[in-house]
Formats: sequence, C-alpha cells, structure tokens
Amino acid sequence: MLANLYALGAIALWATLASLGVTLRHVPPFLLTGLALLIGSIPAWPRFAQWRVPPATLALGVYGLFGFHFLLFIALRHAPPVQANLVNYLWPLLMVVLAPVLLRGVQLAPLHVIAALVGFAGAAIAIAGGRTLEPGFAWGYLPAAGSAFIWASYSLLTQRVARFPTAAIGGFAAISGLLALLCHALLEPPATLSGQDWLLIALMGAGPLGGAFFLWDAALKRGDARSIGLLSFLTPLLSTLLLLLLRGDWPTPSIALAAVMIVGAALVGTRAR
Repeated sequence: MLANLYALGAIALWATLASLGVTLRHVPPFLLTGLALLIGSIPAWPRFAQWRVPPATLALGVYGLFGFHFLLFIALRHAPPVQANLVNYLWPLLMVVLAPVLLRGVQLAPLHVIAALVGFAGAAIAIAGGRTLEPGFAWGYLPAAGSAFIWASYSLLTQRVARFPTAAIGGFAAISGLLALLCHALLEPPATLSGQDWLLIALMGAGPLGGAFFLWDAALKRGDARSIGLLSFLTPLLSTLLLLLLRGDWPTPSIALAAVMIVGAALVGTRAR
C-alpha cells in the first residue's frame, strides 16, 4: 500500500510537467531539462556521501534519467508531438510486460496483460483528446519508442542492481542535468531567462523533474513493478485534466472514457496475482 502511495505521489508530480512545459515552451528543452534536473538534485545534497554507488549503478541511473529525456526531445523534434507522446507512453505497458523478463521471481498473468492493454488504450484516448492523428510514419517515432524502453527498463533494473539509497537519485539527476546542459550548448541557441522563468523552472525541478524521481525510486523499492506500471497510465490522464482545468475547459466524454478505462485497468491489474 505504501509503495502505491509513493507511486501516486510521483504520478501526481509528473502530471504537472505538461502544464509547466507549455508555460515554458519558449525555453530550449535541453536547457530547461538540465536546469530542472540540477535543481531537482538539491534535496539530496546534504546526503552527498550516499551518492557513492558502484559504477554500474551510476551508469544505470544516468541511462534512465538522461537517456529518457534525450530520446524524447529528439522524438518531439522529428515526429508530430501528440503521436510521439503517445508512443512514449508505451513505457507503463513495457514495465508490465518486461517485469518477468528482467526481474527474478515475477510472473505475468493474462489479467496483467489485458489490464495493461486497456490502460494503454485509455492513455491513448487521453493523449489524443479527440484530435485526428496525422497519418504516415515519422522516424521520430523510433526515439520515442526508445525513450519508453529506457524508462521501463531503468525502472525495473534498479531492482536488479545492488540496493542503493534513494538519495543516490540526486547524483543521477545532477550528472544527467549537466549532460543536458552540454547538449544545450552544442545543439541549441543561447537563451535569456526571466525571473518568472526561473521560478517555474524551480517548480519543475522540485516536482516532476526532481521529487517525482525520489518518490518513484521509493515506490519501486517497496512495491510490485506490475502494479506500479498500471498505475502509471494515470499520468497522461491527470496531465490532460490539469491542462483543461488551467484553460477553464470541461473534460470531454473521451476523457471520461479514458478515466474509466485507466482506473478500471489499474484496479483489476493490481489485484491480479
């Protein structure tokens, strides 16, 4: 139960990312991510000594936090954003399906697979929001799929390596943030940030690109990866609802359907054994 609460805390923070991203869309994405990740690492600075982990664990952390964002930004540059985001949200489905492959002693019941497919369908409805998807193939879908695989495999493999303190996530975030800033210097034009920009970036670092990672790690250390993966389909739903709320719009029937599908899938799947 505690693991699911930690996971829901991370999901609630990730749901704010789209709204913050829309407000900060004028900020180059690698600059935004780099600064937010560095700010997100700050709560773990007092426990800097716990950042010392085996090189393989450190590589896994950077693979997850930096690799996920790097490929996602590449995807968003080379594919329609709605479809790229949809492909990226394969990661909760992959978490469920890959759990028995990457984790010892974990088995997949048919009900888990059915719940994951229903949850993904609900997420697709929430992300599309009734819009017509652009036909055809864009090569940006490949890095979007890669980012989904990276986050799913990172989340599962953190349970395969030697147990490390959650504070070590601060080290993963700090190194990933520096790499993102390097990508900004190499790939993006320089930008000037206002005081409001810095405030919103600080909020992003405290929440979806900071606190969420610590909560996510705490959840995975205590819970069932299959159940946590199913709960994760709530992220695009809550994100869409928050965007609608900020715009003063009412949820559409398609969002209501998505909510029923995702919550139903999570309730059924988390009870499967």
